[in-house]
Amino acid sequence: MPRPTPPATPAVDALDEARYLALAARDARFDGRFFTGVTSTGIYCRPVCAVRTPRRENCRFFTLAAQAESAGFRPCLRCRPELAPRLPAWSIQDAQGILVREALRCLDAEGALWDGAAAGAQQGPGARDGAAPIQRVAARLGVSDRHLRRVFESALGISPLQYLQTRRLLAAKQLLTDTALPVTSVAMASGFGSVRRFNAAFTQHYGLQPTALRRSGDALDIGAAAGAVRLGFRPPLDAPALLAFFAQRRIQGMEAVDAQALELRRTVRLQDAEGRACTGWLAARFDAGAGPRGGPPKPQVHLRVSASLLPLLPGVIARVRGLFDLDADPDAIHAVLRADFPQGEGLRVPGAWDGFELAVRAVLGQQVTVAAARTLAQRLVERWGESTETPWPELTRLFPSPAALAACEPDALGQLGIVRQRQAAILALSRAVAEGRLALHAAADVEATLAALRALPGIGDWTAHYIAMRALRWPDAFPAGDVALHKALGVRSAPRPAQAAEEASQAWRPWRSYAVVRAWSGLGRTAAEDPLPAGKAEKPCAKQRQTPVERMPRDAVR
Repeated sequence: MPRPTPPATPAVDALDEARYLALAARDARFDGRFFTGVTSTGIYCRPVCAVRTPRRENCRFFTLAAQAESAGFRPCLRCRPELAPRLPAWSIQDAQGILVREALRCLDAEGALWDGAAAGAQQGPGARDGAAPIQRVAARLGVSDRHLRRVFESALGISPLQYLQTRRLLAAKQLLTDTALPVTSVAMASGFGSVRRFNAAFTQHYGLQPTALRRSGDALDIGAAAGAVRLGFRPPLDAPALLAFFAQRRIQGMEAVDAQALELRRTVRLQDAEGRACTGWLAARFDAGAGPRGGPPKPQVHLRVSASLLPLLPGVIARVRGLFDLDADPDAIHAVLRADFPQGEGLRVPGAWDGFELAVRAVLGQQVTVAAARTLAQRLVERWGESTETPWPELTRLFPSPAALAACEPDALGQLGIVRQRQAAILALSRAVAEGRLALHAAADVEATLAALRALPGIGDWTAHYIAMRALRWPDAFPAGDVALHKALGVRSAPRPAQAAEEASQAWRPWRSYAVVRAWSGLGRTAAEDPLPAGKAEKPCAKQRQTPVERMPRDAVR
């Protein structure tokens, strides 16, 4: 493959100069926000790469890995660009980039990115890999695929297909490096329609056969099980606060949190490209050891998964990144929230492994304490959750599937202590998801999903926004009717506290979900002197009867 050459007359750009300074400092805050192509080697790296800093005149800077590969650069085998946190599409605010922002979000979502193998197989041998996902994304955005390509290339200089191809190739590179999966399984798990296309794309882009990467000294370099990978993020990230949130809501038999080791373990279920259910387990641990030369820990998560999930590892990684909010950009968020919430820069919005599971748990948490909601969820798992095997004796059950809950009788739910209104909400929610009428994942249309949720019996605006915040990964969700939020913002005595909270929140767009987390943590300048005790629920007024009061108490996110 020809080595990329520098432009004939490189322009001195202030942004590139700032990027070079970040590269020289190996500043982890810029990880994933740009990539550096080195013309003397033909390789592109992350800003945190440990190799010797290249000369400024040999550096070309790119926002996306796909742009670097389109320019002819190959990924570095040392810093491994596939480990970098993704560029948060929500941070693009100009009107020209709205369509591109949504397209990036949809292409990054597992539903569009990793089911291309099945779609490609249905199109026949002459179809291009990735064409079906791009057509679906264009239809989802209400534009033609031709218009999407035109806008995408105008904004980023690459086509949607090139972006999708790079994402899949980097996913395959991670599987080849960190797992012992056969090359055939790697090709299918990464979204390629056939091994032949995968080999051709890998050879064309990286100049070597996939098996050659495993023969290099970098293969299986983390010295762990075959299903162990690393996930990067931008610091700061308050891992103890994030895990404390999950610990307070853990369901015995399904979830476990080791606060000392900074590790979360749980049983999981997800579907493959053909719609078949796959079950297994995962363990995600934040790096707590000292970094190079006794410095701070590396900003990374060590993820281990069961052998049954290895063929679906790219999808598992996508879900875990959302679970821990690993793709957040703390600098961009704090720049908007700093005036009213000067602390809490390391707080993230806790996500969810499965949107349906989160929605059911949110319904169970309506108008009760966190502990009571956990008890109800525990009973639900013990009654309808499937049994499974894990390396830990305390993890033995899965959360019930939508089909299982949709088929149960209201009286059976009532025997668990679930009131009639919650029974109707759980049944309607389960049927909508089981029948495919409601999708609860990061690629779902936010406004349409909010409307569909509100149309279900027993689900109000609070529940809908809570689901959007955690399951849809919407950074601008705002449960304006929450009484704990009113207390934290000091608007509880206002004639219309929900309206007052909504008006105050306009200054925090598009990061209102993060403002909610900080407000619930008591970090805002307007926080009340007597914050609501952890886990205590207040009785809503008549207009808020459908508003759940499950909340993140102070001691859960501090």
